Amino acid sequence: MGQKRPDPELVKEIGAYSTATISDALDKLGIAGGCLGIKPVVQGVKMVGTAFTVRYVPVGYVKGTVGDFLDDVAPGEVIVLDNNGRTDCTVWGDIMTVTAKVTGIAGTVIDGVCRDIPTILEEKYPIFTRGSFMMTGKDRVTVEAINATVSIGNVQIKPADILVGDDSGVVVVPQEMVREVLEIAKVVEGAESRIVEAVKGGMSLKEARLKCGYHSLQTKNK
Repeated sequence: MGQKRPDPELVKEIGAYSTATISDALDKLGIAGGCLGIKPVVQGVKMVGTAFTVRYVPVGYVKGTVGDFLDDVAPGEVIVLDNNGRTDCTVWGDIMTVTAKVTGIAGTVIDGVCRDIPTILEEKYPIFTRGSFMMTGKDRVTVEAINATVSIGNVQIKPADILVGDDSGVVVVPQEMVREVLEIAKVVEGAESRIVEAVKGGMSLKEARLKCGYHSLQTKNK
């Protein structure tokens, strides 16, 4: 869609961190990036990629479609579906899962629900949603916009923002802030690793945290 994408190496680098570490780094910058209520369907599958966004609205008198946008998504992108948190109809199923897996799409995030869970589990496809429900979105919702700003779990997502998902959920890194987030994530992970090693070596948790500056790691910069 002509949207500038972050350096793929930066995307890969930030994907090496857990969502918890990235969230802490975002907190330090005063950015709330965790998508509330969005959980993994498949445990143990990591997701990282840039956002390809789709916004749904309820159908009107003239019926629209749920969209054939999958053909326009590039390998390595994350499909972000804003269905306004609806849990009464799905916007993702087995055909889309297989297509996405075959074409190298990095994963899917839905503010809403999916269906055909057996196929998702069999493919080990990274998908993060509010749950599952079998009723189709056809004739219930329609695509309003593609690659526009959307909202997932109370977090704004723009095309090309970076999404990372793991067993703890999904976090969003604004593409403009990726370098700053990476710098802080390195500091956070390093300090927490030193705390763990100190505790294993016999130091008390209180002493180890104090030594490594734990209590200010996530405190917002002034």
